[in-house]
Amino acid sequence: MSAASVVALTGCGSTSPQLGNVKLAAAEAVAQTAEKAEAVTSYTVDAVAEFSHSKGESGKVQGRMVYQSKPQLGVDVTLDTVAFGENSLPGGARAILLGDTAYVKVDALKSATGATKPWIKASVSDLDGGHQSEANDALSRVRQFDLAAAVKLVTASKDIKAVGTESVGGADTTHYSGTFPVDEAVKLLDDAKRAPAADQLGEFKDIKFDLWADAESLPRKITLNGSAEGGSFNATMLFKGYNEPVEISAPPANEVGEIPQQKNFN
Repeated sequence: MSAASVVALTGCGSTSPQLGNVKLAAAEAVAQTAEKAEAVTSYTVDAVAEFSHSKGESGKVQGRMVYQSKPQLGVDVTLDTVAFGENSLPGGARAILLGDTAYVKVDALKSATGATKPWIKASVSDLDGGHQSEANDALSRVRQFDLAAAVKLVTASKDIKAVGTESVGGADTTHYSGTFPVDEAVKLLDDAKRAPAADQLGEFKDIKFDLWADAESLPRKITLNGSAEGGSFNATMLFKGYNEPVEISAPPANEVGEIPQQKNFN
């Protein structure tokens, strides 16, 4: 069943302003945005996510990501701010994914592992194993900036409504708003994205969202907000450069080292 079919079944009757030559119900329009997002081959996103926990800890991740799906999967993420409670990553972090290969540049990771090169190269499966927590965590931030996943979550909403028109980044957009149940929304994601999304959002029952889509049904801005038992989460993503040529390449070979053996971290 397509995203459009899933949302059409919600029966939302709110209507949106004119999109192209067709006036769509809000739920159908957002479902169309989800389908368009799945087909995007490249984009850039500037994002910030902040959260707090009932235990009093708070955190912030801010940065930008360049994404391409062709000629091979490529992601280049620069995180200017990565802070969790009293811990932070001085100098931020950068991660490049090319196919199944990951390149990570984190000063704290370099010091902890005794690496001699600024970049560490590893397979994604090595990092996903959790052996190098700083690198793994830096790469997990990529998922917070994922265009297709963010819009797919929104399609689980049963109360989507159009609330007006606004200009975002110089583009005329229709503004949609609503909430989605987290447990139902994560079921709509691909297998690889489901567990990370559930881990990041699982403590929240419902997430409030706002989405601004342009005349081509592509999202220009998405905000997500949630709260539960003293904790809170909010994220803002600004998208641009859809389907424009991008260049994502590996760091210079003389700056790349292999991930050190685990014997030093037991």
